[in-house]
Amino acid sequence: MKALRYLLITIVALILLAVAAVAIAMLVIDPNTYKPQIEQAVEKQTNLDLILDGDISWSFIPIGLELNNVEAKLDGERFIALERLIAEIDFWSLLAMSPQVNNFVLNGLDAHLSVNKKGEANWTRIILEKDAQQAASSEPAPDATASETASESSSEPLNFNVSNVEIANARVHYTDATTGQEITLEDFTLGASNITLGSEFPLDISFRVETTEPQMNVEGSIAARLLANQALDAFSASGLDASFDIKGDAFAGKTVTAKISGSLAANLANETANLKDISFSFANLSANTNLTVEGFGDKPKLAGNIAIDEFSLKKLLENLGQPAIETSDGNVLTVLAFSTNIGGAAGKPELTNLALKLDDTTFDGSGSYNLASSALVFRLTGDALNADRYLPPPSDTPATASSTGSNSGTGTSTASAQADPDSQLLPLDTLRALLLDIDLGLNKLTVSNLQINEIKASARAKNGVLEIDEFSGKLYYGSFNTTATIDARSNTPKWSINTNVADVQTLPLLNDLAEVDMLSGGANLKINAKSTGNTIAALRGNADGKITFNLAEGEFRRMNLTRLACQGIALVNQETLGTTDWGTATPFNDMRGTLDINGNTLNNTELLASLAGMQLEGQGNVDMQQTLVDYELGLRIVGEIHRDPACRVTDIVRNVVIPLECRGNLNDDPAGLCSFDGSRFRDSLQDIAKNAAKAKAEDKIKEKLQEKLGEAAGDKVKDALKGFFN
Repeated sequence: MKALRYLLITIVALILLAVAAVAIAMLVIDPNTYKPQIEQAVEKQTNLDLILDGDISWSFIPIGLELNNVEAKLDGERFIALERLIAEIDFWSLLAMSPQVNNFVLNGLDAHLSVNKKGEANWTRIILEKDAQQAASSEPAPDATASETASESSSEPLNFNVSNVEIANARVHYTDATTGQEITLEDFTLGASNITLGSEFPLDISFRVETTEPQMNVEGSIAARLLANQALDAFSASGLDASFDIKGDAFAGKTVTAKISGSLAANLANETANLKDISFSFANLSANTNLTVEGFGDKPKLAGNIAIDEFSLKKLLENLGQPAIETSDGNVLTVLAFSTNIGGAAGKPELTNLALKLDDTTFDGSGSYNLASSALVFRLTGDALNADRYLPPPSDTPATASSTGSNSGTGTSTASAQADPDSQLLPLDTLRALLLDIDLGLNKLTVSNLQINEIKASARAKNGVLEIDEFSGKLYYGSFNTTATIDARSNTPKWSINTNVADVQTLPLLNDLAEVDMLSGGANLKINAKSTGNTIAALRGNADGKITFNLAEGEFRRMNLTRLACQGIALVNQETLGTTDWGTATPFNDMRGTLDINGNTLNNTELLASLAGMQLEGQGNVDMQQTLVDYELGLRIVGEIHRDPACRVTDIVRNVVIPLECRGNLNDDPAGLCSFDGSRFRDSLQDIAKNAAKAKAEDKIKEKLQEKLGEAAGDKVKDALKGFFN
């Protein structure tokens, strides 16, 4: 026992002797005398020129080092500098194998980082190239023993304590010659105390960042209580309170404030993260979320919710210094909100109870997204939306000659004149990558003043083919349904469209759509069309297909075809029409026809309509590009058409065609489109002459037969003769 006691005394004495020797050395030796050797050693091992202008001092209890006015230059330019550095470690904590940093102070850090035009960063040139190569070649390959040792040591908890950390007046300047970007971080301060693994500690940060591309200035502050476990694989921040004042070119000189608050936690070992009561605000936009994430790989599992409170988009744009969105209704875009629950399987986040508010319109639905395949599934239904309220207001600028057209009627509107028919319609690469399954519904939609109800739309996209399976709705006492396909697998996409319209009343439709009241009736329409191309001009030029239509129990408005027919009949009767009030419409029982689509032209070779005492027949074409119509029509007289004596229908004009022509621009007054065609009336005169000769021959035969049969034959003979000649 005495030997053991003497041994312990000896060990303690040696330790005390060593401590005393170190203390005496630190008190006696002045580290400033070694500054030249330190500078030379750094310059020998690196490309840095170290300049130690300030004093160097150290202390024993606590063990500490203080540097003042240190600068390092790289290629003759300042790379890094600092005004003051203090690092102190508690001596007795080292003996207890639980190191504790009493104080760490860094003041006046100034770092300059840069990338030259070749893309080379200056910090990669700190180490001498030869030394870097030797270090790389001499680095020992890891072996199993080393890995096991590292694994074992890393599994041991780290006992680490820091009493105080202060960083003040730090500045980092970064330039990139390849992009022209400059970023400056300055006035950076950081304060933390009582940093102990396994316990919360406060952290406060403030800074200012300035960029040149784009020009922007951000002043920020962050406060939170942080926690890290001893294995350094679990972290949390509570009481987060961050604020950023942002201004720059993007905000037209205005200052915008962004704030974040709440709590968050992450566990690297379990690959989980949690956002709790996170609130975010940006100008007048605010949002909040609670979210849990499981799995940090490419297939995370999400659970929680997110909500954006009601805000005014117009006010937000004003706060951001952005130009206002001009709308026909100045009260729209003032109430927007969004909320949804987030869930679903790993790698397939789903949105449920999704709610979207746009002014007076509300939508609800659900959706999902596959992170692996980028497949998007979306279901959304809404109540009522007036899209016209969101259109730009009508322009007060008078139309120019080029936009209104010449006297020939070939003009277009200002909007269409400004549109580029050769601009690309679809981003083909994006369309080829789409994987969509979308269903939309809307109870009521107002667009271009049209009233559409019970709208249903569904679309699918896969392998470069977009299919609209259904686009249907109720339209002016009728209905419509359209299917369409866009095949974008080649650089010249293929388009096809099929539309069925049933019993749609044309008068209110045309009146609401374009304030045109030239036609009424229940329209039934079938369109089967195809085209190729990715511009409006190409689609028009390559269009091919057929349109069949019939219009039941309607009338031509602001156009009296009876008056035109009576003008021709009066000429035949060599009399003058006495009627002055002809009315402004021509009723018909049924009108039908077929339009062949040939590029920009619609060819109509079969147009028939049943009118009172007449049958409308005709053919012609419509130039969709120039909005020109060119029709040759004929009114075949089949019965009495008007009470005017000069318009009486005799056997001479019965079954004769009164020729009409309709030519001009569809944008012009429809009353002036159609007129009597005198050039084609010559053909009708031949029919009239034949009828007249036939009537004259009938009269002669009647006279001879009457003479032979006598007056006693009476009306029966006359009726028989009439039937014979007819």
